[in-house]
Amino acid sequence: KHFNMTALRLHGKEETGTQQFWMGLSHFLPNGGAEMDATPSEKLYFVLEGEITVSTPDKQTYVLKAWDSLYVGPNEARAIINNTNRPASMLVMITYK
Repeated sequence: KHFNMTALRLHGKEETGTQQFWMGLSHFLPNGGAEMDATPSEKLYFVLEGEITVSTPDKQTYVLKAWDSLYVGPNEARAIINNTNRPASMLVMITYK
């Protein structure tokens, strides 16, 4: 459900043997993001560069800029969008379920 983005897995069971979580680096083009969705895993987003907007089903929005982070709990739905004209990069950590 992601669009106009590229992801690179940095750490995980296959890459480094981590057992509790995996970590990836996501690059979002302008207007790139992810549709509203929920998973049973915990997520941590950490923006390295650019700006990412995270929205919830109840219309809350969080604008994350460089060095901002956001925790998304298990089964919490969220949508992601890069509303800017510049690429954005974000570290993503997700627990295994």
